[in-house]
Amino acid sequence: MSKKKFKGISTTTLHTANHENDNFSHTTPIYATSTFTFDSTEEGMERFKSDDKTRIYTRWGNPTFTAAQDVIAALEAHGIKNADGSPLELIAYLHSSGQAAMSTLFLSNLSAGDTLISHYSLYGGTQELMQKILKEAGIKTVLVDVRDLKLLEQTIKENPTTKLIHLETPANPTLQCVDIEAITTIAHQHGVKVSVDNTVATPYLQQPFALGVDYVFHSATKFLNGHGSALHGVLLGKDVEYMKTKVWKWHVLLGGNANAFDTYLLIQGMKTLEVRMDRHCSNAKKVADFLAQHPAIEKVNYTGHASHPEHAIASKQMKQHVPLLSFELKGGLDAGKKFIDALEICTRAVSLGTVDTLVSHPATMTHYGIPRDERIKYGITDGLIRMSVGIENFEDLEWDLSQALAKI
Repeated sequence: MSKKKFKGISTTTLHTANHENDNFSHTTPIYATSTFTFDSTEEGMERFKSDDKTRIYTRWGNPTFTAAQDVIAALEAHGIKNADGSPLELIAYLHSSGQAAMSTLFLSNLSAGDTLISHYSLYGGTQELMQKILKEAGIKTVLVDVRDLKLLEQTIKENPTTKLIHLETPANPTLQCVDIEAITTIAHQHGVKVSVDNTVATPYLQQPFALGVDYVFHSATKFLNGHGSALHGVLLGKDVEYMKTKVWKWHVLLGGNANAFDTYLLIQGMKTLEVRMDRHCSNAKKVADFLAQHPAIEKVNYTGHASHPEHAIASKQMKQHVPLLSFELKGGLDAGKKFIDALEICTRAVSLGTVDTLVSHPATMTHYGIPRDERIKYGITDGLIRMSVGIENFEDLEWDLSQALAKI
């Protein structure tokens, strides 16, 4: 990894990955190998003793993984200094999916008898992992409205076994935002660690480590990749020793390693992160403004609107407002089905963060595994439509939305 600290995000994504390789390739090579050879027994022994497990066995590490990990760590640490003025050092571990990275996060920090605190309006897969898998492992999950800081502190005191607070902000799909810095301050006063799902914002828009958190998680499948071409998850931490020991051990033993080809696609996608996100964000504001004025729309959830309950928090934490929004149609579920079926340019698909605009129905798709009364309580209504706004020309998106809304 280059030790140079670049001033710009695009320069960081283009020049952080190690360009050194045996055949002088301009792009990061795809090391499509399960294992690595040793010239001697002594060399093998030295590699096993080393902190660098990159060239032993691909479940443990791979030079292609290292290149992607270095870029993501550089992005999340970009411009952040420690208390002594030194640059923040982060360790990143690439996983086969966001769920794999989330599993490593939780299981390396929580044991049977421990408590995890989180909030309502989470990605459905995260909530199911907490309430089903972690429950089976003897780990208690408490979901509270962490926007109420007094309630949060009370909940920590009532649950002295709390080891981790997990935040998702902005949350998917309601765009609920929470105050990362305020929550982290309270958590650390009680010896509790904090993790943040930064998938929707990306490190270009939001840097949770600058606000004091201990871990950052991404489904790198989304905006970091940008093209919907591969699955990835990444877990980053600032406790270097803990990351290199317990977290790494859980990562490799759970077996959620990435693969070299998908990682190559991730590296290529990240090179355009800044230019993509600027266009995504610009389009999202125009789409949200258009929807807010349309008579068929009941409500628009977009952090960039002053009407959003956490507009001030989002504006404080992010340099721009995220290109994910959701909205409720006045006709409910039936109107939602008609609207989605009538779209001609927007893509009908789950996931988010691709260059094309994706539209989905959370109640019957991403959150189908959450009981109806729970998701309604979280704001995930039957008529809620989620839109990940792409980089198409806005006039084409406006035409598609107009003609689809006219048919409900």
